[in-house]
Parts: sequence; structure tokens; C-alpha cells
Amino acid sequence: MTDVVARPTAGICDCHVHVFGPASAYRLDAARTYTPADAPLDALLALHRSLGIDRTVIVQPSPYGADNTCLLDALAQLSGAGRGVAVIDETTSGDALTAMHRAGVRGVRVNLETAGEHDAEVARRRLLSAAKRVAPLGWHVQTYTNLATLSALSDVLSDLPATLVVDHFGRAQAELGPSQAGFDTLLAALASGRVYVKLSAAYRISRAPDYADVAALARALIDANPDRVLWGTDWPHPGSAAGRPLSVAGITPFRDEDNARALLRCLEWAGTTERAHKLLVDNPARLYGF
Repeated sequence: MTDVVARPTAGICDCHVHVFGPASAYRLDAARTYTPADAPLDALLALHRSLGIDRTVIVQPSPYGADNTCLLDALAQLSGAGRGVAVIDETTSGDALTAMHRAGVRGVRVNLETAGEHDAEVARRRLLSAAKRVAPLGWHVQTYTNLATLSALSDVLSDLPATLVVDHFGRAQAELGPSQAGFDTLLAALASGRVYVKLSAAYRISRAPDYADVAALARALIDANPDRVLWGTDWPHPGSAAGRPLSVAGITPFRDEDNARALLRCLEWAGTTERAHKLLVDNPARLYGF
């Protein structure tokens, strides 16, 4: 399939990366679940140059909590080639949101999975609260959660005053395939046009060699609505995805992943040059305002 799917020549966007450190410059949140190593912007840009990626979306990682300083500093260096997804809390002022918008932030993240929050009512309140705060700015709400929680929230998805972006395949389990419980709800939400889904971090949902069993899920999502699917590396591959227990006292290492192969898999999943261009260029340009 890769011999007939042309890679976009310009405008490819990595829609899910994180930047960490240096540790001496940015304070970690006391309530974090792990302590990351440094993963500076320069290293990310070197990777993107090697892969021919022109645009990037930096997502606020959980170890920094709602202190978005590292994210905003990185966006300042990226200028028009970068966008951000921040984390906010009740202390984040309207003026702070406006300043973040000027800096290039276009979304807010509600991370339920890392904290182990699977209570549907709590999730509903958090998503609605975040959406109401950022809708006036035209931002989206991004969430990291699982299929069961998404299914329990199906009634609220259509009522959110902001677009919803779902991380990492909605945490579907690749070995269970597209018929697994809850995946139909995600497909329906995607087809409605109110939801985007990120094909990111295949290693979070698969243990198969080359994550081969993820292909059926990815193609089902693309078939449901190729205009609402995004791709990202999840560089530098942090947290429990590294396959080791999370550690606050010591540094939790990043996972070693082949990012060039991850991009190639996206082309394979897309199946056509037109769809590949949508996933890698057109869809992120529309959502993030490139």
C-alpha cells in the first residue's frame, strides 16, 4: 500500500507531542504521577526535520499540572509553526486564557486516564466545565480516556459547546478489534463531525509486532470520517507507555519508538494519497488554525 500512497510534500503536522525541561527551569506539579526526564524542544525539532514534519502541536503533559510555562516558552520559539493544548484549573483567569490564545494555544486537555478517573459523572462535569470556559475562544477540548467512559458520556458529546478531540484511539484495545464494546459509540461520534480522534501512540493500545492489530481500528476510524482524524507521534513517549512502573521519586524513562515507522504506518492506514493529505495536513490545519 505504501507504494501507491504519496506522502505530503509540505505541511505535515505532528498533532501530539510533549516538551519537558530542562528540569532546572520548570517546576513539576507536586501531585504528578511520574517524574519525566528532559525532552527539550531542540530534540523534537531535530526529529521533525529528519521526518519532514513542518508543524507541531504541543500538548501539556500531566507532570506540569496547570502550569503551562514550559509549553508557552516552546510555542514562543516555534512561532507560526506551533500550536498548543493547555491544562487549566479553577485558578486560571480569563486574562490568562486570552494570553495563551495569543501565544498559539487552541485547546484545553482533560486527562482522565493518567489519573485513573473513570467515573462518568466526574468526567461529564470536567468536560462541560472546560468546554464552557474555552468555547468563547473557539478552542476545542481534548480528552484522554477509555471507550467505556466515552460510551457513558455519549449523551453529552452532542451538547458540548466545543469540539471534542479524543486522544490515542480512545484507548481501544487493538487485539479486540473494531467490534469491541464502545468502539461503535466512538465511530458514531466521529461520523457526526463533532469529534476528532488522534491516531497516536499505537503502543498504548497494542502489544503486537509493529502494532499490526491497530490497523483495523485505524481504518475503521478513517472510514467513519476521514475529515476528523489526526495523527501524532506522542514524542517523547512518556509515562507508563514506557512499560515500566511510574515513579515520582526517580525518573520514569521514555519509551524508545521508531517515529519514522509511525509516520509510514499512518500512510498505510490512510490507504489513498487524498486521505493521507487530510490526516497529515488538512485536518490539523483546520482544527488548529495553521
